[in-house]
Amino acid sequence: MDDLRQKYIDAVANAADEAALEDIRVQAVGKKGEVALKMRELGKMTPEERQVAGPKLNALKDEINSAISAKKSALADAALDERLRTEWLDVTLPGRPQRQGSIHPISQVTEEISAIFGDMGFAVAEGPQVESDWYNFDALNIPAEHPTRTEMDTFYMTMPEGDNRPPHVLRTHTSPVQIRAMMDQGAPIRVIAPGRVYRADYDQTHTPMFHQVEGLAIDKDISMANLKWVLEEFCRAFFEIDGIELRFRASHFPFTEPSAEVDIRCSWEGGTLKLGEGDDWMEILGSGMVHPHVLKSAGVDPDEWQGFAFGMGIDRLAMLKYGIPDLRAFFDSDLRWLRHYGFAALDVPTMRGGLSR
Repeated sequence: MDDLRQKYIDAVANAADEAALEDIRVQAVGKKGEVALKMRELGKMTPEERQVAGPKLNALKDEINSAISAKKSALADAALDERLRTEWLDVTLPGRPQRQGSIHPISQVTEEISAIFGDMGFAVAEGPQVESDWYNFDALNIPAEHPTRTEMDTFYMTMPEGDNRPPHVLRTHTSPVQIRAMMDQGAPIRVIAPGRVYRADYDQTHTPMFHQVEGLAIDKDISMANLKWVLEEFCRAFFEIDGIELRFRASHFPFTEPSAEVDIRCSWEGGTLKLGEGDDWMEILGSGMVHPHVLKSAGVDPDEWQGFAFGMGIDRLAMLKYGIPDLRAFFDSDLRWLRHYGFAALDVPTMRGGLSR
């Protein structure tokens, strides 16, 4: 038995890899190994002989298994040492730079607008982008024969056969949000409604989807003077120009009476647009006093309440403030374009996002 022990202990010590160790294990302590065969012979021995041979065989089996486990660990450590010797990594090198995202100009401008009007007491209201034509047109005093209600200007939703609901459209402005806000909250109320809107209009200066922000203030003593002050304060804060000057021109919108287009003083020196100076004017938004029909549609008594409303394109404001010359750049540009105009990743999450007009 001593010869058997020495044979396999030496074989384990000289094994070059785990495959050789497995062969030794099978030959020594496998079901048909030499130690297993010796243990089968115990049945032919006398009780006295078994008492002597049995413990020796079990001890031999355990010693061989222990030697195999120790050799396996030694081989693994040697393999690791070899990898560490041949594979080298400089842990002092800087890490690979991570690509940094940027906030889109439309998203940032929307947040800027919301913050400015928030300081003036306006809450942000939201509504669905698919509207019934009652919210989008009728409630806003837009008659059935108005050209904006044709399929040439408005995207109508396909209604399945048997669907008796009123026609639905992709909203053409965020004015329906004003109706919903008045119906939900009543008067007095002061809200802005930023969001995506849609029109069947596509050329160099228009896109089928763009962004608007509309404002509404309803109270008992609101006048055009309040409207003028709010818009002037907004333009001063947004364009960061103290000497901003606005001009109100009489106009017509179905949902306001009286109505006014609002222009901003500017100049075009050397082909460069400068706001707040010069002899030229640029139209930037529409406004007016809310039409009594609109108040009635929203469940507000026009004999007791009155107010103003205004609307402007967020995409246009972004182009004016940041000097972005081409509307199409909002759609097909990459991070290099965003960085060129100074739009980097924000330190705080944004409230809402979007693309452009």
